[in-house]
Amino acid sequence: MTYVISDIHGNYEKFKELTQKINFTDNDVMYVLGDIVDYGEDPIGLICDLSMRYNVLPILGERDYAALEMLTELDKILAGESPDGANLARMAEWMNDGGKNTIEGFKALDADMREGVLDYLSDMALYEELEVAGKRYLLVHAGIADFDPAVSLDEYMPEDFISSPIGTDEKYFDGVTVIAGHVPTSELGGNGRIVYGEYSIHIDCGAAYGSSLGCLRLEDGEEFYV
Repeated sequence: MTYVISDIHGNYEKFKELTQKINFTDNDVMYVLGDIVDYGEDPIGLICDLSMRYNVLPILGERDYAALEMLTELDKILAGESPDGANLARMAEWMNDGGKNTIEGFKALDADMREGVLDYLSDMALYEELEVAGKRYLLVHAGIADFDPAVSLDEYMPEDFISSPIGTDEKYFDGVTVIAGHVPTSELGGNGRIVYGEYSIHIDCGAAYGSSLGCLRLEDGEEFYV
């Protein structure tokens, strides 16, 4: 079976509960549409778990993108390099905006494990295209900024996929449903549930803010929540 979730935001216990609820096995595949880190209680534990799962495929979110930059700087400091004042200020700002547990978890790792976390973040895909049960999907974190159907998806920059959310009535390609996170569905009238647009599906159900972690199974459209 094929599952899609988004915006776990460090809620490792919710993620584990979800995998049990859907009876996730090695024969299944799960796409995680970004924002794995920050806010929740154990973002680094979550990354370490996901990095060991060959059938869980991450897509870059804006919090993951920021974490890669900030944790790379932190890794240099932990290795003995002198910190840059501007980078320290940015790190403090990020820490106060949901990044505290990500930083603390990263600092607790040894050098090899820190390298593994950075490799995982740097290897995240920007998007995925797939077909399930005769339906075509484009999976992104937010949307595609300044979208132009004549431009190949490979020509866009990482920032384009994480900064501009697709609207509930916005269309990218004929016959393709876009599945995205980034915007909590409470802002779209979803109240912690998955929201369906005319050409899109929105699955950030607000786990970062104490609401649900939502999951969609593509073969039959069944929804799961924890």
